[in-house]
Amino acid sequence: MSEKFDALSDEHQRFIASQNIFFVATAAREGRANLSPKGGPSVVVLGPDRLLWLNLTGSGNETAAHLLDSNRITLMWCAFDGPPNILRVYGSARVIYPEDEEWGESTARLPAVAGARQYFLIDIDLVQTSCGYSVPLMDYREDRTALAKWAQKQGDAGLRDYWANRNATSLDGMPTRSSTERSPD
Repeated sequence: MSEKFDALSDEHQRFIASQNIFFVATAAREGRANLSPKGGPSVVVLGPDRLLWLNLTGSGNETAAHLLDSNRITLMWCAFDGPPNILRVYGSARVIYPEDEEWGESTARLPAVAGARQYFLIDIDLVQTSCGYSVPLMDYREDRTALAKWAQKQGDAGLRDYWANRNATSLDGMPTRSSTERSPD
């Protein structure tokens, strides 16, 4: 029922592009694992072995903290309509922040929106598909606008303050940035 691949095929890439939601999982060597749903047009395939994901401001920043400790990451897409399918991408990731030189290149490939906190550049080492026979059929209505409205209301200074006060450590108290990384102005 499952198949493994070294990289994303054209079919896999089309499947990713047609999905409205995906899930991201990370875990540090110790502490809690994290699994988060992500939506909207926030991931782009850069090639058969590389993805770029735009992460928006949220209540936590577990992914960034986990990647400082162990850069393992898994992304998963499920077909909630059409033929059943589950696609998992395993790999390693690194963070790109707004003050990093690569931010501009990242925004050219996947435009930043209100609340954009960081990009994750993901190098793929395994792709796996499975049947998805038990995934329910669901109808997509629309993307939510609450986060975009909240982020616009905060403005740049308010978002940076939120990141510093609410996104600086993980649930387990791990930093979301290394001490050598520049902090936002």
